[in-house]
Amino acid sequence: MSAPRPWAAFVAATLAVTVLPAAAETPLERGDYLVNSILACGNCHTPMGPNGPEVGMTLAGGTKFEAPPFTAHASNITQDMATGVGAWSDAELKTAIVGGVRPDGVPLAPIMPSAFYRVMTPTDLDALVAYLRTVAPVEHAVPPPDYRQIIRAEPPPGFEQPATATDLSTPEGRGKYLVGIGHCMECHTSRGPHGEPEFASGYGAGGMEFPGPWGVSVAPNITAKGLGDWTDAEIARAITEGIGRDGAKLKPPMGYGFYAKLKAADVADIVAYLRTVPAVE
Repeated sequence: MSAPRPWAAFVAATLAVTVLPAAAETPLERGDYLVNSILACGNCHTPMGPNGPEVGMTLAGGTKFEAPPFTAHASNITQDMATGVGAWSDAELKTAIVGGVRPDGVPLAPIMPSAFYRVMTPTDLDALVAYLRTVAPVEHAVPPPDYRQIIRAEPPPGFEQPATATDLSTPEGRGKYLVGIGHCMECHTSRGPHGEPEFASGYGAGGMEFPGPWGVSVAPNITAKGLGDWTDAEIARAITEGIGRDGAKLKPPMGYGFYAKLKAADVADIVAYLRTVPAVE
């Protein structure tokens, strides 16, 4: 439930250690893992101060996203009844997550990667809601979005429906799923003249610029063209530690701190999938 800041996601025994919950893993544990690793929800929904995440404001929202079509703030997704999602039903939460619509019918700004979350399995969606129900309430009113243009975000081809057991039966398939719910290609896909993602011609090609306190970072090409010379270990290190091939520290806004919590098997699956992404200049 996060997008980068600022504006500018079989064999049962095998799956038990990667994408699907292990036998001993409860829905709550699975939800905790998802929120605090691949979904990186706090990357947007936890407001940041000059010294990092604001104390006592976990997932309380407020981060501002300014784009030509809209101005929006990350929602308060704590269990506060008045300013958060405490009064929402489970069904309403799920509709917001994968459908991008609030209970009052107001659409969420497309900075919320709901289109990518369409690939999420029902089991993982249940786990995500179970975890959100445990988030301590924080009273923090967030301004409503200001839409100057309606944008209907669509997922990349192949991510339109919840993943099936067959989809998750290979390392590449599980990696594709994780890249989908991690909405990686929201940033790592080239954009058209009006800011639209060019999934047909630029999937994974990178190029988006992200100005911030760090200066300006540019999403790299993560197709076979961009990663062809990288070893698997180098790709894994870049994802989980934010370190490039040359040992230099990579810039935000990619949520390296969240991805550091990914299981090694999940990281390996992500790398396996990235190896299959066709080369794009």
